[in-house]
Amino acid sequence: MQRHIRSVDDVLVLLDGLLAPEADRWTERAGDWWDAFYENRDRDVPFFVAKPDENLAGYLDRGLIRPGRALDVGCGPGRNAVFLARNGFHVDAVDLSATAIAWASERGEGLDIRFCQGDAFATEGSYDLIYDSGCFHHLPPHRRISYLALLDRALRPGGHFALTCFTAEEGTATPDAELYRQSGLNGGVGYHPDDLRWIFQDLTEVELRRMREGPASSPVFGKSFLWTALFRKD
Repeated sequence: MQRHIRSVDDVLVLLDGLLAPEADRWTERAGDWWDAFYENRDRDVPFFVAKPDENLAGYLDRGLIRPGRALDVGCGPGRNAVFLARNGFHVDAVDLSATAIAWASERGEGLDIRFCQGDAFATEGSYDLIYDSGCFHHLPPHRRISYLALLDRALRPGGHFALTCFTAEEGTATPDAELYRQSGLNGGVGYHPDDLRWIFQDLTEVELRRMREGPASSPVFGKSFLWTALFRKD
């Protein structure tokens, strides 16, 4: 068929195709790329460490979030999922990479975590916490629609959404429209605080700040090139 646009999903798939295949880090086709990324566990990658994000640990310490059912979006090797489960959460953790899920499953053995290899946008269920450490900034602009639909569908009233993502200095500052003209995301999209406030305006902001970076001996992970944000669904 030459006329194949009938729904929003059709438009999203069309826009997926406007970006170069090698730029894909968000559809199930990207699983092979992420498998290669996670294959060597000894690589010098900051977030390969077995430590939770400092902001996530802080939310619990300060009573901003409480144990419940959690979804870890783009869980990678599972460090935040493991932390949540050890602190009383029932966790679903999703990633495109089967290699990452295998690593995460080893780390989380014996804990209340259900690991799943696949597309987080297809996740079913409802959650008190949806957590994203480094997934959102790998999405092209049109897939923010899918992301917001996931939050609207899966986050319970009174629940919290939290993320870490690239600052504009670390990620690309290229305007949304230009990303399609150049057919790629240059390693990830960078954001300003007001970008995040505008995108997630249907949620109530609890906290938005730069991640705190600590020494190598710190029990938590922190890099100052990331924003941390916590929102609540009222």
